[in-house]
Amino acid sequence: MSGSTLLTAVPIDLPLLPLRDVVVFPHMVIPLFVGRPKSIKALEAAMESERRIMLVAQKAAAKDDPVVSDMFDVGCVSTILQMLKLPDGTVKVLVEGQQRATVNKIEEGESHFSANVTPVQPPVEAGGGERGESSEIEALRRAVMQQFDQYVKLNKKIPPEILTSISSIDDAGRLADTIAAHLPLKLESKQTVLGLTSPKDRLENLFEQIEREVDILNVDKKIRGRVKRQMEKNQRDFYLNEQVKAIQKELGEGEDGADIDEIEKKIKSARMPKEALKKAESELKKLKLMSPMSAEAAVVRNYIEVLTGLPWSSKTKIKHDLGNAEGVLNEDHFGLDKVKDRILEYLAVQQRVDKVKAPILCLVGPPGVGKTSLGQSIAKATGRKYVRVALGGMRDEAEIRGHRRTYIGAMPGKVLQSLSKVGTRNPLFLLDEIDKLGTDFRGDPSSALLEVLDPEQNHKFGDHYVEVDFDLSDVMFVATSNSMNIPPALLDRMEVIRLSGYTEDEKTNIAIRYLLPKQLKNNGVKDNELEISEATVRDIVRYYTREAGVRSLERDLSKICRKVIKGLQLKKMTAPVVVTPDNLNEFLGVRKYTYGRAEDNNQVGQVVGLAWTEVGGDLLTIEAALMPGKGVITRTGSLGDVMKESVEAARTVVRSRAARLGIKDEVFEKKDVHIHVPDGATPKDGPSAGAAMTTALVSAFTGIPVRGDVAMTGEITLRGEVTAIGGLKEKLLAALRGGIKKVLIPEENAKDLQEIPANVKDGLEIVPVRWIDKVLEEALVRMPEPLTEDEAVAAPSTPSDVPVVVAKSRSDAGRSVKH
Repeated sequence: MSGSTLLTAVPIDLPLLPLRDVVVFPHMVIPLFVGRPKSIKALEAAMESERRIMLVAQKAAAKDDPVVSDMFDVGCVSTILQMLKLPDGTVKVLVEGQQRATVNKIEEGESHFSANVTPVQPPVEAGGGERGESSEIEALRRAVMQQFDQYVKLNKKIPPEILTSISSIDDAGRLADTIAAHLPLKLESKQTVLGLTSPKDRLENLFEQIEREVDILNVDKKIRGRVKRQMEKNQRDFYLNEQVKAIQKELGEGEDGADIDEIEKKIKSARMPKEALKKAESELKKLKLMSPMSAEAAVVRNYIEVLTGLPWSSKTKIKHDLGNAEGVLNEDHFGLDKVKDRILEYLAVQQRVDKVKAPILCLVGPPGVGKTSLGQSIAKATGRKYVRVALGGMRDEAEIRGHRRTYIGAMPGKVLQSLSKVGTRNPLFLLDEIDKLGTDFRGDPSSALLEVLDPEQNHKFGDHYVEVDFDLSDVMFVATSNSMNIPPALLDRMEVIRLSGYTEDEKTNIAIRYLLPKQLKNNGVKDNELEISEATVRDIVRYYTREAGVRSLERDLSKICRKVIKGLQLKKMTAPVVVTPDNLNEFLGVRKYTYGRAEDNNQVGQVVGLAWTEVGGDLLTIEAALMPGKGVITRTGSLGDVMKESVEAARTVVRSRAARLGIKDEVFEKKDVHIHVPDGATPKDGPSAGAAMTTALVSAFTGIPVRGDVAMTGEITLRGEVTAIGGLKEKLLAALRGGIKKVLIPEENAKDLQEIPANVKDGLEIVPVRWIDKVLEEALVRMPEPLTEDEAVAAPSTPSDVPVVVAKSRSDAGRSVKH
């Protein structure tokens, strides 16, 4: 204390004030704010006795109720210069450090701490014989002053006036204490200086600490300079960017891009898995360090937006009501029972099992049978959102897996793009026209789809752009195709459901139930303005369309509606307009097509066969005629290779049974045979006309007429066995439509009759046959008389000795026919 005498090194008892984060040195004047009750009591006790108090620092500043062990052993005996009680109950006190003291004992009284302390006498300055030590202290003093001077210049927090006041201090110990008081050292470091009694030791300790602080400040200065330069550049860039934005805003060209905070919110709300979240946060850190207007920042921003836009955890609730699903499917589509059953099976299993893999269906069928629209109905029935991707003409693998981010304009593949748009991770995903995928130097998209459509792999689908795995196992994939021309590996991953062309009855029902109401609405025709009977619709199907689906039928119905609207508007028609089979040509023009009809009369050498085409079944007339000649066979009618071979097989069967059929052997050598299958412009192929060819030859050789109301189908073997064929349903429908009464089918196809509609089976007499003898018995008006032994001649020559003439087929081929 200024002007006060020092205490002798005799233990004394004083009130004790524990200090937090402060070390008081001798000759140091400092204000303190005291709020703890015990501390206030200690101040009051000190004010009552010479204003002396012992100030000791706490080891743990956070402790509100310290105990004896929480305080250091060395403190400072101080004098209270001024004390002021504040309105909030705290006390502001101004104290001056007087003398170091060692704590001998601390007692915790009821009101405050008391301490028995021994004041420490400062050492007397060296002189006389101790001049060497005095010189060392002076050298340390100057070094410390020099370092402190440098420290003050580097540390802007300490006012330069401190140097003036310190330079006037001659006492080394007091100089060390004053400098230590002004240095922002840690509590432990300051306490160490307080605990050193020798000025030399204090100066050495301070010199070491100041030197360390100066080094740190020098490094800090370098960093600040570097940061300042960068900040100046960034500020300049930012200022210029803000100017550009302001100009763009004035011109109406500014874009409201999401700022960093919005992007952070998006990342938090996206509920990504750990891997994706880590990637997004990493990219966000990069974005923060980039200039907002740089090209790379735009790439990173776009990537983060794609990542946060994916439906990582968003799902729609799947409907489990089987009755409702069945009602939706039946309401939207007529027939298609196999597909409907499969969807209902899936929903039924889902009711029993929590996690069931969605089926991957492939609907294969001709155009217009409802494959794509069925996908929408399945989505509606199951409660899923609907998303469709057209694969027709796709040739680049990156369309499926995405482009790598290194490419300009890179984006994720169609799969993840579609999921982002629909906003859920469990939609119904329709892969339309999967058989139209192409291949070129950019890769094979069908191979990229292998991972998408494999239930064992698609829970970790890797997109090149996103670079983190995405789970596709909840997606229900449905593919559509017009043919089975799909890579085997891809086909193996899908459950194929074939959709055959609609029958005449089905088309009529679809037109009346769905298409006509739709077209009435689309064209603004009221219900009481137009009447179309079922017979009229059936005639449209028969004579104006030839297709497997119903697209042309819908266009024709739309055409009728438009003509009706036009007639009503021009007052040329009056409501209701009735369209009948008789006046149909007034709306649709002359008939475009005809269909095969049963012959009214029995004909020799003319047999009605049954053919399958992509647009349904049809009757196929096969004609055989004999002419004088040398046994030459002529075939016409645009026949394919398989059908030409059927002619050879039929001729061999007839010749091998010639005796039983009443045909003399010499006929085969003296008669030319001409087989014709009209119409000649339509290419025809397939093995199923073998039985009909044989019957036509037998009729021609024997002169026995073939029944006109009998049609047949079946492949023939050299032994005369009739073998299985395909397309039975379409062929029987064609027979019923053509007025056929009896149909001969291979015995092996009898099992397929279960899938034939009841009205077809009721309208036809279907006779399963195994051998050609039964076919002839049913088809010919009467069986031929076999030759007697005298009439029978030597065995016929081999068919390979008979010359064959094949007529060139016309180049203007129409629809392809298979038998």
